[in-house]
Amino acid sequence: MNTNELPSSARACDVLVIGGGPAGSTAAALLAGKGHRVTVLEKAHHPRFHIGESLLPANLPLFEKLGVADEMRAIGIRKYSAEFVSPQHAEQQRFNFGEAWDKSMPYAYQVRRAEFDHILIRNAAAKGAEVIEGCRVKDLSFHADGATVSAEHEDGRRERWSARFVIDASGRDTFIANRMRAKHRNPLHNSSAIYAHFAGVRRHDGDAAGNISIYWFEHGWFWVIPLADGATSIGAVTWPYYMKQRAGRSLDDFLADTIALSPALVERMQGASRISPTEATGNFSYTTDHTHGPHYILLGDAYAFIDPVFSSGVMLAMQGAFFGADAVDTCLRQPERSKAAMARFDKLVRHGPKAFSWFIYRMTSPTMRDLFMGPRNLLRMKEALLSLLAGDIYGKTPIWPSLLAFKTVYYLSALRHLPRTLAAGRKRKRDILPVEDGETVVRG
Repeated sequence: MNTNELPSSARACDVLVIGGGPAGSTAAALLAGKGHRVTVLEKAHHPRFHIGESLLPANLPLFEKLGVADEMRAIGIRKYSAEFVSPQHAEQQRFNFGEAWDKSMPYAYQVRRAEFDHILIRNAAAKGAEVIEGCRVKDLSFHADGATVSAEHEDGRRERWSARFVIDASGRDTFIANRMRAKHRNPLHNSSAIYAHFAGVRRHDGDAAGNISIYWFEHGWFWVIPLADGATSIGAVTWPYYMKQRAGRSLDDFLADTIALSPALVERMQGASRISPTEATGNFSYTTDHTHGPHYILLGDAYAFIDPVFSSGVMLAMQGAFFGADAVDTCLRQPERSKAAMARFDKLVRHGPKAFSWFIYRMTSPTMRDLFMGPRNLLRMKEALLSLLAGDIYGKTPIWPSLLAFKTVYYLSALRHLPRTLAAGRKRKRDILPVEDGETVVRG
């Protein structure tokens, strides 16, 4: 990115948002609602398919603040619990959000992301943001007063915008991070995913029908996410070495062969049929070495992505957009307070992934599996863990001493079974080794 003079031919706006997913649409709606001229450039057209259908209870207050709660209620199926199924344990374990430290958020939603994202971007437009779809950002340069953005429409037309501030909400495209070479493979985690939608997957009865289920298996874990229209999203998150074992098989066959490795999941899928193409994504986990710079911030997956095991991605993206909108508003209205606003934004945005990552990195370890499958509420540890799973990590709920106690129990349990722990640690180091450079996206 080069420093250029401000071109007179560029269209002017206060804030230009790259990407119209949950982070970009949320930030755009908030900033437009504050009176700023906001332009959103989205490369695709909504509604469009996206993975990540499971939300957290902490999303619901954000919907209320955005004014979309009724629309979200209409498209979602309620998710009261997260269930874990382990081949090493006889019974499944169900974590009910209503038993968390704060009992006021007893459920979340499972949603089709095409509908969910469409609601959010329409809301941004309704709040006054200019939303331009089918327009891909091609270049970006910064100058003393902001930035110049060059984009290309689907018909080949090129257009430029001058913006006082840029929000990169480009998701896994990581537009700014890639151009600054600031995106790095996460050295502590490295996963891949293969997934599709199915019909006829057996559901639980009553309020449990919308629960998300996590099935551990030899090479990682599966998600099973029921959707309101009767479909079920099923995916396997695995280590990169396992994805290399595809060996010429179609993605459809490879997913079927992977599901066959979990007898409990196979039993639940008796009579089910796949109703969407199978897709796969490699090198799932990455981070960026900064959250902001002069005249820009990074939101959601444009900053970092760890692993979807706790369904935290959408909540982190939207909550980050609330923090980002406050910071950008301060920078535009009170530039003398920009440094403090950005420092606060940086602290809050980093907090989310950090709070989840310790648990994510250990999620496939035998010690963590034992603790999840036999939780105890000593020192309110289970309530604190449920609050984490609900996404209640930014408010005043005093969960951190209890989570520290949980971590202490984890380490003591790991020491108690030291040979098993050491063997699992050596295996994990092998598992997360990269198999190739860059990000691989494969479509069936």
